[in-house]
Amino acid sequence: MAGNDWLYDFVTDGTISDDQLQEALAIAKRRGRQPEDVLIEMGYIDADVVASKKAQAFGMGTVDLGNMEIPHTLIELVPESVARENTCIPVEMQGERMIVAVVDAMNLELLDKLRFILNRDVDLTTASKESILAAINRHYGQSEGESVDSMIMEFTETAIDFTETEMSDAASALKDEERSPIVKLVNLIFNEAVNMRASDIHIEPFEDRIRIRYRIDGHLVERDSPPRRLLAALTSRIKVMGRMDIAEKRRPQDGRVKTRAGGKEIDLRVSILPTNHGQALVMRILDRDNIKVGIRNLGFSEENYRRFHNVIRRPNGIFLVTGPTGSGKTTTLYSALGELNRPDRKIITAEDPVEYYLPGINQVEVKHNIGLDFQRIIRAMLRQAPNVILVGEIRDTETGEMAIQASLTGHLVFSTLHTNDAPGAITRLIDMGVQPFLVASSLTAVMAQRLMRTVCPKCGEPTQPDPSELAFFELTPEQVANATFRRGKGCKHCQHTGMRGRKAVFELMMVNAAIRDLAFRSEPAQNIRRTARLYGMKTLVEDAVDKALEGISTLAEAYKLRSGGH
Repeated sequence: MAGNDWLYDFVTDGTISDDQLQEALAIAKRRGRQPEDVLIEMGYIDADVVASKKAQAFGMGTVDLGNMEIPHTLIELVPESVARENTCIPVEMQGERMIVAVVDAMNLELLDKLRFILNRDVDLTTASKESILAAINRHYGQSEGESVDSMIMEFTETAIDFTETEMSDAASALKDEERSPIVKLVNLIFNEAVNMRASDIHIEPFEDRIRIRYRIDGHLVERDSPPRRLLAALTSRIKVMGRMDIAEKRRPQDGRVKTRAGGKEIDLRVSILPTNHGQALVMRILDRDNIKVGIRNLGFSEENYRRFHNVIRRPNGIFLVTGPTGSGKTTTLYSALGELNRPDRKIITAEDPVEYYLPGINQVEVKHNIGLDFQRIIRAMLRQAPNVILVGEIRDTETGEMAIQASLTGHLVFSTLHTNDAPGAITRLIDMGVQPFLVASSLTAVMAQRLMRTVCPKCGEPTQPDPSELAFFELTPEQVANATFRRGKGCKHCQHTGMRGRKAVFELMMVNAAIRDLAFRSEPAQNIRRTARLYGMKTLVEDAVDKALEGISTLAEAYKLRSGGH
């Protein structure tokens, strides 16, 4: 394959835009670098994805480590320290030659190093970094043979106690005493949560135990119950990491932890709430890999993709994304910003708080304690001559009016709003006190979204839904005949749930002349919804059913959206 031709595959599949690739090629030529290294450095694309695509392009092998059980005799030939340090794992022997899975099979330096260390012939094959680390943890044991379960068992069986007097010394000791059992336990919890693809970690105290749960694909999974006496030490360790006040136990606190888990840098947003049994902690895991989703991969149907693309390419106007907390609004908007992020465009965001740091974009964090709120930031950012503005959330009349004024003065404005559906956003803005004529003249589109779980790619198999499900969604015989219904049997890859990962479902309402007229006259949401549907808007449930018909998800998942009143 000639030179850099393989990089254009990323443009074809929507991972990056052509502008981003051209920018990387220009910088690479100027600096004498490889364009793929520039793309990784600029945060446009993930190193694992580049390595996998490169291996495919140059005819190198790839291996799926998901359910692979590697013989113990083979694992013994590669020391754990070598496997972890070089992110590699042996997968098979072909005669005297060892096949080793690595992230980048084109890395000849690593090949020479492994041949030298292992003193044998080695060939490389490619696997994702995440799957190699998971395989290392599975075959060698997590973090030098320890796991959350084994540590909690150790604490339960031994009467190690953490009294209040010890806790006063622990605060300072925990900062540097990385060998402390509590420090190890917290690190193992973080590692396990990241390896299980959790979005949140919940640590909740009860009368006789502490409950630890991870939210995976939107569902809470209970993991461990450490002894109650560990609560003070666990809380103190996390407070130290998040630079919070250890002595304050009566008031809620927020903090941010930057750490390394699952082989990558992650941020955790920590919230502490005093309850009647002690302080409850929730940690939101902010993984930058989650927002490196090309808009092609968000889950749009062809029609919605075309409409969405047209909206974000407009020179001005306001585009709203609505939905409850955790429905993927941030990922969608950041993907849109990533698509627009070019050297000839200035992008400024106002966020509360800044969750992910994006290269090439000016991000401003709301700080209420010094009076730096959304309105003040928007007023100041307009003097910075931006092309695109992201306002984290429209919470009040002033923010709504400022965002709309910005869109009317030639800026493209993205923002979010908490409403159940797309038509409800118009009535919500008017109820907030924003003038109907302002809403009508500035709004270009509103998109409601939710996340629905997808069928596990490893154990998914064809199925035929129950006739009652087909009747509930009023599916026609033609739709059923052309559908490819699938369900997951349950395997290691999906923790035996049959579902792994999530895709967004959308309700995209384009604001045309008819809808502007209804907004101007402050018509109720149901009238706006009726008109939008006449002009081709698909509802959230219809989009979810389409994904079930394609075998991406199931009718049971679509039913959850319907029964939730959405």
